[in-house]
Amino acid sequence: MMGLEEKGALKARLSIAKFKGDFKSEAEAKEKGVEPYEVDEETFEMPLEDVFLNEGINAIWTLVCGGTETAFNNANARVGVGNSNAAESPTHTGLQGTSTAFAAMESGYPTFGSGQKATFKGTFASGQGEFAWEEFTVDNGATPNKNLHRKVTSKGTKPSGETWILTIELSLS
Repeated sequence: MMGLEEKGALKARLSIAKFKGDFKSEAEAKEKGVEPYEVDEETFEMPLEDVFLNEGINAIWTLVCGGTETAFNNANARVGVGNSNAAESPTHTGLQGTSTAFAAMESGYPTFGSGQKATFKGTFASGQGEFAWEEFTVDNGATPNKNLHRKVTSKGTKPSGETWILTIELSLS
């Protein structure tokens, strides 16, 4: 008898809109007539174990089954960046860099409920996250800080006087 093999896949899309100036959100920048000078987008398709962290997987199942866990909602979720280029491991419990920064969700985020995905978006204003952006995550707040995933990819160094807006889209199939 032939066995069935099922494989889950994660697609992660990172998008960074880079603006000259200090803004609290993309909406504020656009209200002032400022467009991004660069939009860096990259999509990664990979097996689940490549970037989902065990603590994030456990948090998802706890929420799905009605257990007690902090939701990855607008009040709690954050996008995070760090300066480590250490390879991803499912046993990590967050960003590995010596420099890290987190941004709360913009109004209306995360989005979810269609397309087998959730989209998280946060703004890093001038003075926030001014280091090399080498790793990325979504977590559910400063306490208890459970990370859904961690992805390593170099996206440049954020200078002073700029606003970078990070969007992370996670989809499962």
